[in-house]
Amino acid sequence: MTDRLTHSDESTGISRRTVLASGGTLATATVFAGCLSGGGDGGDGGDGGSTTQVAIISSPAGFDDNAFNDNAVQGLEEASEEFDLEYTTVEETQEAQYESVQADVAESGYDLIVCVGDNHTDPLTTNASEYPDQNWMLINNIVEGADNVSGWIEMNNEMSFLAGVAAGVMTQQEFEYEGSSTDPDGSTVGFVGGEDIPLINAFEQSYIEGVAWIDDGIEVLTGYGGSFSDTGAANDVAESQIDDGADIVWHAASAAGGGVFSAAQDNGRFALGVDVDQSVTEDQYQDVILGSAVKALNEATYTVSEAVVNGNFDEYVGEQNLSVAQGSIDFVVGQAFEGDLPDALTQRIDEAKTGFENDEIDLTCGPTSC
Repeated sequence: MTDRLTHSDESTGISRRTVLASGGTLATATVFAGCLSGGGDGGDGGDGGSTTQVAIISSPAGFDDNAFNDNAVQGLEEASEEFDLEYTTVEETQEAQYESVQADVAESGYDLIVCVGDNHTDPLTTNASEYPDQNWMLINNIVEGADNVSGWIEMNNEMSFLAGVAAGVMTQQEFEYEGSSTDPDGSTVGFVGGEDIPLINAFEQSYIEGVAWIDDGIEVLTGYGGSFSDTGAANDVAESQIDDGADIVWHAASAAGGGVFSAAQDNGRFALGVDVDQSVTEDQYQDVILGSAVKALNEATYTVSEAVVNGNFDEYVGEQNLSVAQGSIDFVVGQAFEGDLPDALTQRIDEAKTGFENDEIDLTCGPTSC
């Protein structure tokens, strides 16, 4: 296994757009990849000293995804700057290893273990019971009945809907930028998923419904690359969709999404980012990333870490949410396009957000599945 630094954007919340759009390098207290054994690098953890020790275990996409995982780490970085707290990143991309990795980390004595992604749910259902005194945070799901798990469900369906609204608006606009253009006569957009699983199926369906909310005559082409890390596979799917008329493609493929951006760039079309402002985290593609559907996951990891430091973790046990109504789900314009996109985009995005706030928009799928 190899030790390495973890990189991320420095987003601190959707309400702070200028910070959301800044990039940087995270200086983690202790960083290593792969499985732990014995005491690991976690120091004394909660059993010694006053420094709060936190470990974060990646989703299958791994860290340096410029999206979901890195956004979660960012909240811990912010917490480490504010409090006497150190964190360790544990990269494990094989879902079959999650139960044993979770257990190994729990044996190492951390005050909080953050598990990134719904893939951790079944293993954590076992380990939360096996390690009842361990504080856990699960992202993208909950563990029913566990009094030691803070389960955070981001309203990915709302986020995906906003991406669909943006795609639906822009495909009907005549827009050009540095060699890329829309095709308003075609009115076709694309979606590229990573793995074909219930979570990403919910992203897809909610995106389709966002597009239809603008105009149900817009065609939506969909496909899956089969991976959250294979940029080549995602590129192939996006290239095919562009060949079939898509002028804007959104992805829910984590690190593999770079392949969607390169397809748009190589073919004179546009793309949309996911989870964070990817016009910043993937700034080599900023000329084609019109905007990103984002969620303030960093706020969640910061909040739970702060609660552990302050001794009030119990207040966050059970289901917690990130939603449009809470200001934690949004759509942000790409850094190359600020002030240049049509007013219709801002207007329709605002209307959609108001619709969610007033419970006026009903979606087929929930945040984690359909």
